[in-house]
Amino acid sequence: MTTDDLYSLAAYDYFLPEELIAQEPAEVRDQSRLLVLDHGAAGVRHDRFSDIIALLSPGDVLVVNDTRVFPARLLGNKESGGRVELLLLGYPAIPDALPGAKGWQEVEACGLLKSSKGARPGQILRFGDDLRARVLEVLAGGKVRVTLSFRGELSQRLEECGRIPLPPYIRRDGSPSAQDRQRYQTVFASQTGAVAAPTAGLHFSPELLARIRALGVEIVSVTLHVGYGTFAPVRATDIRDHRIHAEYVSVGAAAAARINRARKEGSVVWPVGTTTVRSLEWASDGQGWVQPREGWCELYIYPGYEFRLVDRLITNFHLPKSSLLFLVSALAGRERVMQAYGEAVRQRYRFFSYGDAMVMVGREVKAQS
Repeated sequence: MTTDDLYSLAAYDYFLPEELIAQEPAEVRDQSRLLVLDHGAAGVRHDRFSDIIALLSPGDVLVVNDTRVFPARLLGNKESGGRVELLLLGYPAIPDALPGAKGWQEVEACGLLKSSKGARPGQILRFGDDLRARVLEVLAGGKVRVTLSFRGELSQRLEECGRIPLPPYIRRDGSPSAQDRQRYQTVFASQTGAVAAPTAGLHFSPELLARIRALGVEIVSVTLHVGYGTFAPVRATDIRDHRIHAEYVSVGAAAAARINRARKEGSVVWPVGTTTVRSLEWASDGQGWVQPREGWCELYIYPGYEFRLVDRLITNFHLPKSSLLFLVSALAGRERVMQAYGEAVRQRYRFFSYGDAMVMVGREVKAQS
């Protein structure tokens, strides 16, 4: 393959029968299937996700993304009675003065608005007795800037009026089910702010996490609030021309210190999901030491990227021609990844958010001075 071919969007396409797109989660979180792609092995092997513990050793660090998906999909009506849908693109920033305030409160937010007729500034949208929005500005691509007005706690109003924003390839005749509210959320989710789940983390059960800790593996958290841009299609035929959406990341001092200690001791750092990879690489300096950092991350990883820290990954199977597939290919090599995906299709693995998992095992880790 030539260099130009490596950056061609078409090089990241693959055939996927529609019936392999998982519509429901595995009956038990840690009993999904696991494809192991080992750098030192010629092929792949097939396990259950709970078998991942066999790859871990005392002193290793498992890094998870503790973002929590909030009910960002709001269904309501215009003052004229017409139906509208507003998908919030991020959790609104609540000013310090608002919590505990009485009466109506207001915050600004950005969202995607769907209605039978186009939105216009000044339009009022009602989602319940205690939650409404006023359109401030109509932006490109169906986006709007709005003022959300609510009484009480915004989190409570969203829980009452909102729905979990499942990916478009998970089809529901009606609203997401009670199972979706529970299962489209990791068991370690604690920091509200995502509109999509960090899906590699969905496979971990409390029981599996307890076994991992008992082995002597430390579990640390970083936060990346997954945005709707994770589903945005790549339209550039040369993937180098693609631009990803910024997402908020926080890597705390305690997590950074524990990861750096593992590197010094020659232990393995296991990122759970592409969001964790981006968080760690974004927070790492030129020598691969993680620094405490928070802010908006626009790091775009595709083949040719030189990883500072990460050399392995626990992940799901990603959409064809997606930026997440580019990241995985940057880590393990495009040809090996595409061959593994072909094998997963032949073996009838389940794909995407509710689907099965894949782990990429890196090279031998050595202590860092």
